[in-house]
Amino acid sequence: MRVEKPSPVRIVEQKTVWKRFIHLSTLVLEQVRQDGRVERLDREVHDHGAAAAVLLVDRARQTVILVRQFRPGAFLGGHADGFLLEVPAGLLDDDSPQEAIGREAMEETGYAVRDLRHVFDMFASPGTLTERVSCFAAHIDATRRQGEGGGVDGEGEGEDIEVVEMPIDEAYGLVSTGGIVDAKTIMLLQWLMLHRGTFG
Repeated sequence: MRVEKPSPVRIVEQKTVWKRFIHLSTLVLEQVRQDGRVERLDREVHDHGAAAAVLLVDRARQTVILVRQFRPGAFLGGHADGFLLEVPAGLLDDDSPQEAIGREAMEETGYAVRDLRHVFDMFASPGTLTERVSCFAAHIDATRRQGEGGGVDGEGEGEDIEVVEMPIDEAYGLVSTGGIVDAKTIMLLQWLMLHRGTFG
């Protein structure tokens, strides 16, 4: 039987400094270091909820469905025009990861997922972000879209999403040339490289 050790970190103080789409908090922590000393840490943490992402694979056509959309963080971070190629993804909004990713795939691409498989969970930037992303792979028939896709064009959403179908090998190549720089998308494509014989 595994015995859980108490955490060496304790929250001394937590304050909300901003809350709209994101929730920004300041934390004062005490950490017991490996040498036994207690160190006080001041940190900022950004929280806007858990999320899910999915790699859509058409086995017959040997293609994947990606989306291209504007990302202000990438734009301010120096990425050309700020438009990134990504797998469909979105916040859970109180749904289970499986429910949320079915909804997001339909909203963003118009495709209904099948053979949905949970492949891993990940934290993209755990030093400052609480966001935990549940990552999935699913099969679709790229010749049959059940919806329009393109995202939600409502107040506060403002999504303008381009749906992109490309050969699996071309997507792999874009990772190495810098055409795909989104972390969750790179991880899911690498998962597919390892499991193409059984999934792709």
